[in-house]
Amino acid sequence: MLSKENSAMSGETSQAALSGALSRKPKAKSFVGRELHHFWRNRELFLLSLPGVVYKLIFAYLPMVGLIIAFKKYRYDKGIFGSDWAGLDNFKYLFTGDAAWRITRNTVLYNAAYMILTTCIALLFAVLLNEIRAKWTKVYQTSLFLPHFLSWVLVGYIAYAFLNHSEGFLNGMLASFGVNPISWYQKPGVWPVILVIFHIWKAVGFSTLIYFAGIMGINSEYYEAAKIDGATKRQMAVSITIPLLSPLVIIMLILSIGGMFRGDFGLHYFIPNNSGFIYGTTDVIDTYVYRSLRELGNVGMSAATGLYQSVVGLVLVLLANGIVKKINPDHSLW
Repeated sequence: MLSKENSAMSGETSQAALSGALSRKPKAKSFVGRELHHFWRNRELFLLSLPGVVYKLIFAYLPMVGLIIAFKKYRYDKGIFGSDWAGLDNFKYLFTGDAAWRITRNTVLYNAAYMILTTCIALLFAVLLNEIRAKWTKVYQTSLFLPHFLSWVLVGYIAYAFLNHSEGFLNGMLASFGVNPISWYQKPGVWPVILVIFHIWKAVGFSTLIYFAGIMGINSEYYEAAKIDGATKRQMAVSITIPLLSPLVIIMLILSIGGMFRGDFGLHYFIPNNSGFIYGTTDVIDTYVYRSLRELGNVGMSAATGLYQSVVGLVLVLLANGIVKKINPDHSLW
């Protein structure tokens, strides 16, 4: 009897110990512990990324210390930390000047036109590239992508060769038809069209290759099924290619929205040849600040403008991504 009772008690004890061990949850690791564990498990990948991390740290994050110049009356003899504080006075110059509304309007409208037109034309070219024979694809890709590598200084000389009043190609063509030459650098009304044309010529190739790579990733079975159903090339582009590329297009647009308040300095400075007659239609925030910095030497105002553009760009990216996430979470950037 005692042996049976002892065995029963020992069985109950072992069962209780087992159930207690199972009921006890492992102690959760702290945030630092989890990160260290993750780092150790992926140490080879982190080691490979070390050069890029160091590059970003030195050239992207350490210079952010200089943002305090935006709130100081910077003097070269006192340095960044020794200069007197100015509060928000550096921002007043940008927003209270006579040109504040003009340069803000130009910057936003130009960037909106660049973004919309470049996206539409790049999508069209990507679809057309997909229909070209393989042996000609490389030729067209190179032709489209080559302007991307040209500097705006060089492109500015090309524009001057076309638009020069006395010896320009366009005025030479007009003279051959008996039309008087046009002083292009003194005609503000034509410059929105000229700047858009040059921007598209230089930027559309890069976007085209991105969308063309996206088309290459689409499953060919969709197109084969559409051919069996008798769909035309246009119908396949509208019903298959464009819808399946929409996530990539939305991501590209979100990233472009972040630069709505940051004008392309090279385009708006070198192509119009810094002509004072056309500042009303060619000036953007970046060119205006550059001339102000060169004439007044106000480094604090320049830093304040850069900070303002960066903060607004970040807010626009967050808003655009939030709107896309509300509509379709699968198409958002994060």
